[in-house]
Amino acid sequence: MMDLSYILNHLGEDRDQYFGAVAPPIIQTSNFALPSVAHLRDAMVSELDHHLYSRGNNPTVEILRKKMAALEQTEDALILSSGAAAMATAVIGLVEKGDHIVCVQHPYSWTRHLLDQFLPRFGVTATFVDGSKMDEIAAAIQPNSRILFLESPNTMTFGIQDLQACAILARQHGLISCIDNSSASPIFQQPARWGIDLVMHSATKYINGHSDVVAGVICGSKTLIRQIFDRAYMVLGPILSPGDAAMILRGLRTLPIRLARSQESSCLIASRLEQHPAVLSVIHPWLDSFPQKELVRLQMAGSGGLFSFLLQTTEPDHIFRFVESLKMFLLAVSWGGHESLVFPIAAVHNLPGKPAPPYPINLVRLYIGLEDPDELWRDLENALSTIPS
Repeated sequence: MMDLSYILNHLGEDRDQYFGAVAPPIIQTSNFALPSVAHLRDAMVSELDHHLYSRGNNPTVEILRKKMAALEQTEDALILSSGAAAMATAVIGLVEKGDHIVCVQHPYSWTRHLLDQFLPRFGVTATFVDGSKMDEIAAAIQPNSRILFLESPNTMTFGIQDLQACAILARQHGLISCIDNSSASPIFQQPARWGIDLVMHSATKYINGHSDVVAGVICGSKTLIRQIFDRAYMVLGPILSPGDAAMILRGLRTLPIRLARSQESSCLIASRLEQHPAVLSVIHPWLDSFPQKELVRLQMAGSGGLFSFLLQTTEPDHIFRFVESLKMFLLAVSWGGHESLVFPIAAVHNLPGKPAPPYPINLVRLYIGLEDPDELWRDLENALSTIPS
């Protein structure tokens, strides 16, 4: 494997082509001129390998492709306009009418929407299973199953799957194994090392890390990436702009440092929350209390800044008062940036026209950013004092 520092700071950055520029250039063009008809014909045959039109391949975005593939230890990658676009484009590019997908229960909400509402309109069905139980995954596989879709850890209850066992099972049955690796990042987990075929990210989160770009990533073999590119990516057009790609390249420079800080602070705060009388339990993959801690330590080098906990109260008014008493935690749905965030499940219960979420009403998700952890803890302590004993 290439050195991490080299990947983040040098890979793909052919500075002699760009006047020695230290920062990757933003090639802000829609179209590329070709020197001959022969070059044009080659580009028309394979847009993934040539610069013809920025909907297919752009030099700035291509630098990011190379870095993401190297970080995930795969042969190639695609960069897309959102994490949801990455999940949808990958799946749509792999399935046919009549195919079946096995997916872990409680995936990201838009992944769930894709699998149980969107794809059935086109004759593709899905079964959702407890990803911690290999026998349940195996029992769900049907003769027409095409994909095993994982999310480890997931972003609410942090369920973990045995990646090596899942990869072996998928291969035995001729399935393509896919994973949403957003919660771990390629710094803390490289699923391809365990045999997973496709690795996807919401690059909006840790990879960009500054809460100012929405993007997605698909990493895998050249064969699978080309299939997705030809069958879905070019049709759907979920491209990322060169300017946004340059901002993500900037964010990658500090990815290991940001993750280390967030991991350290989240472990400190989670351990303190476990001792607080207003907290029923804490769900943090790196705590000794986590039920799958052995598997976590085997597959992952860290778990980042995201975790959940259950308050002692199930009264929505109490939960809302706790959340609104926080001063340093922003009430927001995404995560992975420099700022700390809070998201209470109670806020999305009883929404008009929306199904009830499959989580306890007293579940609260925290993201720990880069602020002083002691200041964050004082803020949490003050807000927790509003919970009736």
